[in-house]
Amino acid sequence: MSGIVQGVGFRPFIYRLAKGAGLSGYIRNTSSGVCIEIQSPESSKLDRFFFDLRHMAPPLAKITSIEIEEIPPSSEREFVIMSSDDEGAAETLVAPDIAMCEACRKELLSPSDRRHGYAFLNCTDCGPRYTIIERIPYDRRYTSMKDFTMCPDCEREYHDPMDRRFHAQPNACPVCGPSLQILDRDGNVVPCDDPVGYAVASLKSSGVVAVKGIGGFHLSVDAFDDKAVSALRKRKRREEKPFAVMARSIETIEKFCDINASEREALCSPQAPVVLLKKKARHGLSEEIAPRNDRLGVMLPYAPLHVLLMNRGPEMLVMTSANSSDEPIAIENSEAVSRLQEIADCYLVHDRPVYLRCDDSVTVHLAGKLRQVRRSRGYVPEPVPLLSGGASVFSTGAEIKNTVCLLKGNSAIVSQHIGDLRNYESYRHFQMVADHLQQIFQASPELIVSDMHPAYLSSLWALEQKDIPSLAVQHHHAHLASCLAENLSDAPAIGVILDGTGYGIDGTSWGGEVLIGDAAEAYRFACFDPVPLPGGDAAVFHPWRAAAGYLFHSFDTVPEPGFMRDKDMSGVMQLLEKGVNSPVTSSCGRLFDAVAALTGLCSDISYEGQAAIELMLAARGFEGEPFSWEISASGDDRWRLDISPMIRDIVTAVQSGVPVAVISSRFHVTIVELLYAIVRKAVAYSGIHRVVLSGGVFQNALLFERLTEKLERHGLTVLTHALVPCNDGGISLGQAVIGREYLKGRYKGVL
Repeated sequence: MSGIVQGVGFRPFIYRLAKGAGLSGYIRNTSSGVCIEIQSPESSKLDRFFFDLRHMAPPLAKITSIEIEEIPPSSEREFVIMSSDDEGAAETLVAPDIAMCEACRKELLSPSDRRHGYAFLNCTDCGPRYTIIERIPYDRRYTSMKDFTMCPDCEREYHDPMDRRFHAQPNACPVCGPSLQILDRDGNVVPCDDPVGYAVASLKSSGVVAVKGIGGFHLSVDAFDDKAVSALRKRKRREEKPFAVMARSIETIEKFCDINASEREALCSPQAPVVLLKKKARHGLSEEIAPRNDRLGVMLPYAPLHVLLMNRGPEMLVMTSANSSDEPIAIENSEAVSRLQEIADCYLVHDRPVYLRCDDSVTVHLAGKLRQVRRSRGYVPEPVPLLSGGASVFSTGAEIKNTVCLLKGNSAIVSQHIGDLRNYESYRHFQMVADHLQQIFQASPELIVSDMHPAYLSSLWALEQKDIPSLAVQHHHAHLASCLAENLSDAPAIGVILDGTGYGIDGTSWGGEVLIGDAAEAYRFACFDPVPLPGGDAAVFHPWRAAAGYLFHSFDTVPEPGFMRDKDMSGVMQLLEKGVNSPVTSSCGRLFDAVAALTGLCSDISYEGQAAIELMLAARGFEGEPFSWEISASGDDRWRLDISPMIRDIVTAVQSGVPVAVISSRFHVTIVELLYAIVRKAVAYSGIHRVVLSGGVFQNALLFERLTEKLERHGLTVLTHALVPCNDGGISLGQAVIGREYLKGRYKGVL
């Protein structure tokens, strides 16, 4: 039996089933999953056992396959739990890190319990898994708890099949387990009998506290304290990008945010992700947490230490990843002190090692589903099920929002969010995750798949693995294949793929694509008209440069909107006129940036996607007449989406004093109408009525929900992302699935 069946209370569950039914035999953890031998002279008891096995398994267990073989009866009279067998190739899956269960919460807060106030209590239904495991089978000797010897009381629980902590590998108590300490800014131990109380006092005094959690450190401040939040922004060099917050309870969240049933369910789930919620008009929190944003990223306490902090401190705390700029989160005490010395005032640390970094997952409820924005803690490494099995393939993901993916059988194990590989520490993290996934699942990939961009570090790493063949695939084809895979579809679809940038087969930057195909091949049916981008990548953080490129492309004589007055337009125009350092791009993301700059909303940004977010938030709903646009033939049944007429209309509207809210609303209407029109052409051309929506631009709630509704209203089947992000965090899944098609001899790439 394979799946997530280790470290989730599966063996005691089977033990109780067997003992209750009077069955004999044994259960044992193996590298391949769980092996059960069961016998009874009464077939009805065996039938009942198998029924309960399938329908009453522990909540965290996920059975992916059961193989049954009849063997001759033995002389066994009892049912026992045998020692683990770690021989053979690994087939079992590892459970994610799970939020504290209610039973543990009651113990934590009960003054009479021996674990009262203990920050590391857990059981088989909750606690760390993925971030503490070095290899499988999931036994204590292979985790970061191996150096903590259990006391007699914990040992008794650990070996009692009727106990909630039977073989709970991180099992511990104040006598024998990890402990808390306070370090000052320089990393010196502060003599302290109450580390949590010390941290709370610092928070209440506008201090920045680095808190070591399950998958790494958070930086925390009082969410009501403008001074503290502003200080954190300045020290962390995070000018405007929103911070996540942690609330004491679901009732606390309801004071500050609107929340629907699906969002409530996600917040209270064992995965306990950050959920992006709509702020209430008068929420009372520091405006510095999420400036000019209508949503707030909120989570509930998921570790015992969080509960202790929240119960004694402010009812809402900023809890943001402990890093500076684009670095990965810190995970060990000395590393935190070294990297966060200019940020944190003190450190609330412990001595249980974190083996693997794992950020908080971020989700949002759109178009009737909870969708992943960043898939990490709580979800990883739970597999994404695939339609079929095949060869083992490893993929290296994209450059930014990087994840990696391992295909094994009919499971796709997509890693946690790794981040921007242009940062050295992130690249080291990428290397560790790549090795770790292959090690714990004992996989020997037959192929490594990467992005075809020749300068991506993930692509270069793939080429360095000399003993394994590699394949480079087109970025937007991987987006298409990813969405098809998570929707268990191998049929061709029309893919509307919109993002910031992706290396095209012609060597230019793509990003506004309509592809027709599947994981084996895709046809580039249409794209946004390529526009020069002065300064290349510099335009990503300076949308006014993108706007200049769109003006140059759309006008014979470039006008001078207001945003140009304090910019070096003469230098940029020289680049455009001479065609120097002005690569062309079909990027939809850059189009949103350009319109945000043209309207005066956002000429420069401090975080990726800021201009598009502010443009969406400025819209006065979804109303108004669309601006002008054209779809023109470019030969060989290919089409260009010409947005020059729209740019000219927008400039006229800006010069006429039309409010930004109206322009933004009409812009969104225009994009939906334009995309719907080209999809209808693709349907007529191909006869396909399935449409994939993928790419980071579809994080825009207004665009995503309106386009989905319009396509479905006109009889089309729309496939979207929910299990993996629509942004580049989902790319690795698509790459790996394409790799399997290559190994089958079906791959043709993008035509």
